[in-house]
Amino acid sequence: MAAENAAEHGQTAGEYIVHHLTHLQSSKPTGVADLSVFNFDSLFFSILLGVLGCWVLWSAARKATSGVPGRFQAAVEILVEVVDQQAKGIVHNANSRKFVAPLALTIFVWIFLLNAMDLLPVDLLPWIWGLIHGDPHHAYLRVVPTADLSVAMGMSVSVLLICLYYNVKIKGLGGWIHELFTAPFGNHWALYPFNFAMQMIEFIAKTVSHGMRLFGNMYAGELIFLLIALMGGAWTLSATGVFLALGHVVAGTAWAIFHILIITLQAFVFMMLALVYVGQAHDHH
Repeated sequence: MAAENAAEHGQTAGEYIVHHLTHLQSSKPTGVADLSVFNFDSLFFSILLGVLGCWVLWSAARKATSGVPGRFQAAVEILVEVVDQQAKGIVHNANSRKFVAPLALTIFVWIFLLNAMDLLPVDLLPWIWGLIHGDPHHAYLRVVPTADLSVAMGMSVSVLLICLYYNVKIKGLGGWIHELFTAPFGNHWALYPFNFAMQMIEFIAKTVSHGMRLFGNMYAGELIFLLIALMGGAWTLSATGVFLALGHVVAGTAWAIFHILIITLQAFVFMMLALVYVGQAHDHH
């Protein structure tokens, strides 16, 4: 759709990809970490799908019966049971699991829905937004929030804050500070600076890798879909053109089917790492 329109209006493949990778923003960023800029598209779809996920879980809970469950109820019950079993195996504090297990379920469902936006045709929603905006060739819209670094890192920082909370709650403020200076090398004054440095590096490394893993995989998936879309936009009434059109259909279908595994796996991995990090916050050194 838009790939064909891009060709008609003299837009190169690079310009087409850059256009699709540009956010609908409040203003142009002045630097890499300009906190005054908001990506409205990521905010909109994150909130929309968050509300949708909550509604789905609420609907399943409202319709739950003690009799033979329907397919929808059975699917949700299986999901809840799987997440609960994972939480029990990692977080051994029963009181903490009352919050951590629902949190893990929310993380999985929310990230799965955010990732699943990648399965929509890459030009569909931007094209619709362009018609609403009145200028299809200059209207920017990215529909996969997890392919936005600020969203992925925001989620990982949120997990970090929860881990810090449980570090203080379980060990006490004094106990946690004592651990910062005595682990992992031992309780000796000469080792305090090295222990503290290692603890800070661990917190930073876990947080950055947690968010970057999700962002990197979804960004790469989005880029591949854009490249496949370009194949369809380059078709002509020739042998090469027909081959490109056929390749567009085959490659798009194959990648979409494989991508279902990716979006599910990335949601599961992010959830599991969140559980692991919270479980580590309960451990005493």
